[in-house]
Formats: sequence, structure tokens, C-alpha cells
Amino acid sequence: MNTIFLIVALSTLSPILGSLIGVIKRPSEGFMYMMLSFAAGVMLAISFLELIPESIELSSELICIAGLIVGSAGMHMIDRLIPHVHPDLCDDINGANLKRTSIYLIVGIFMHNFPEGMALALGTVTDTKVSIVIAVAIAIHNIPEGICTAAPYYHCTRDRMRAFLLSSSTAIPILLGFLSAYYLFRSITFEVLGFLVAVTAGLMIFICADELIPSSSRKITNRSTVFPLFAGIIFVILLQSY
Repeated sequence: MNTIFLIVALSTLSPILGSLIGVIKRPSEGFMYMMLSFAAGVMLAISFLELIPESIELSSELICIAGLIVGSAGMHMIDRLIPHVHPDLCDDINGANLKRTSIYLIVGIFMHNFPEGMALALGTVTDTKVSIVIAVAIAIHNIPEGICTAAPYYHCTRDRMRAFLLSSSTAIPILLGFLSAYYLFRSITFEVLGFLVAVTAGLMIFICADELIPSSSRKITNRSTVFPLFAGIIFVILLQSY
């Protein structure tokens, strides 16, 4: 139970921490991009070294492939309906209505965090260590997102508390997603569980390919974000030996 509490705490506190930073003092761009690159490395390594093999072992190759397709396609559809925030948008303060844009970003993050919460529950029925690593990766990339949602709203309203509370509310769907999946995963067959494990891998790979890697390298020209990516992969490999 203490481990589950740690997983939930890591994932839900990260948007709150990011929101707090966003209304106090925003860190350098380089630091945020390196954080996103490290999170991408962790998520990719977890997906290919842990989740996909686990899915095949629980079900079959075909079910795993189906889960990967559904996971990635599902995140693509969510992105089409509610475009996700990217860190470089923090600098884009042009446009007719920054306040409206910032609220839109908060709503987008709110909707995207539910499947991330579901991914966290995975380790509670397979390998708790996997769930902790996923929680770390999600926490790392949710901190910059918290900054990017709180800072623009505070910039245009000068209401520090309201900006903090609105941005921090994006932690709610993470908790709801975790709780719903936590009880769902414990009452299904191995085949369905294998499918859902692959779905989790699919959505995490999509997040890395569509958001984290492009965002981390978009404004950095010296390839310095490549090394945090490898550091994230090495981090997961080292954890597998313990």
C-alpha cells in the first residue's frame, strides 16, 4: 500500500509542483527540454523492454500488435480533438486572446492526463517496479506541462492563486485514471490484460514520438537533449538489474 501511495503521490504532485513554479519563477528552457528528453528515454525503454514483452507473455503477438495500434490511435484521436500543449507554446504569447489560449491548454492537459493515470495502474497487477518507473517518467514530463499551463494564465490575469489552482487541477484526471484502472485490471483475463499492457505501451510511445522528443529538440540545435534521452534508457536498464 505504501508503494501504491508513492506511485500516486509522484504522479499527482508533479503538475502541482510545475504549476507552483509557473507562478513563481520559470526555470531555463534548456533544463525543461532536458527533462522532457529524459522522460522520453524512460518511457521508450519501459515500453520496449518491459511492456511489450509482458504483453506478449500474457497474451500473444497479435494481441500485442492490436493493443499497440489501439493505444497509439487512441492518443492520436485525443490529440485531434483536444490538441496537447507543447513546451515551446510557453513562449508564444502572440495572438488575440492569451487568456483563452491558456484555458484551452489547461483543458487539453486535463483530458490527456486520464490515460496517463491508467498507465500508472499497470504495475499494480504485473510488476510494481514498472509502475514506479512510469510514475517517475510521467512526473518528469508533467512538471514542464504544469509550468506551461500556469505561467500564461498568470501572465495575463496577474492572479497567482487562480492560475495555480486551475493548472494544479490537471492532477485530478491522473488520480481518476489510476483508480479506475487499478480496479479494472484486477478483474480481467490475461488476454485482456495483455491487450491493455500493449495499449499502455502504444500511448506512451506515441507521447514520446509526437510530443516529448520533438518538443525537446525543436529549439536546441547542439543535440544536447540526445544525452538525457540515453540517460533515461540507461536508467531503466539499470533498474531492471535490481
